[in-house]
Amino acid sequence: MKKKLALLIVGIASLAMLAVAGPKMEFTWKNSNYPGGTFKKILVLALNGKAANRAEFEDELVAALSRPGEQARPSYEYMPRPDLTPINKDDLRELLNARKFDAIVVARITQKDEKTTYVPGQVYAPFPYYGTFYGYYGMLAPMIYSPGYVENTKEARVEVNFYSTAKPEGELVWTGTTNKFESGSPMKAIKELVKVVAKELEKENLIVPEAK
Repeated sequence: MKKKLALLIVGIASLAMLAVAGPKMEFTWKNSNYPGGTFKKILVLALNGKAANRAEFEDELVAALSRPGEQARPSYEYMPRPDLTPINKDDLRELLNARKFDAIVVARITQKDEKTTYVPGQVYAPFPYYGTFYGYYGMLAPMIYSPGYVENTKEARVEVNFYSTAKPEGELVWTGTTNKFESGSPMKAIKELVKVVAKELEKENLIVPEAK
């Protein structure tokens, strides 16, 4: 009985995890006029969000994009910004030219929500188990009648744009927008998002695939 009950709990927990979607690309587009080829020096820029989270995102994406002979750098290394502080466009242009970046990856949060959900007390479907009544009841009743609770879930949607700096005004090479994903744990969400972005850029041959 205990074994069956444990399997049931694991199954319900697995379904709950599947219900909370991690980040994935919902929409992507690549410039068909881009002649192809990877980039050697990429600046990573997180536009909005808390300063600490921007820095964490930039560091994680830099690590994911860097390859032997190909370098990525975080924007905060050159232009540290407190919360809610934009970068001057002319200063950014000067940085890209002076440091000879041939591409810039820009990410921004386009949607951020906090959802409150009431989770009712868990009701478990009974097993076809016909042992002793009191043994059965004593095992399941506390769980069947467990109290409900309120759960707060933070969700976000992110847009990522990849620009070539070969032209004076910069040219969009690739863009992608994620689904609305759970972002209550910022570092976990950042790590998952960075993996998705790096995989897409590899698929589009904008960065060299990581060596296995």
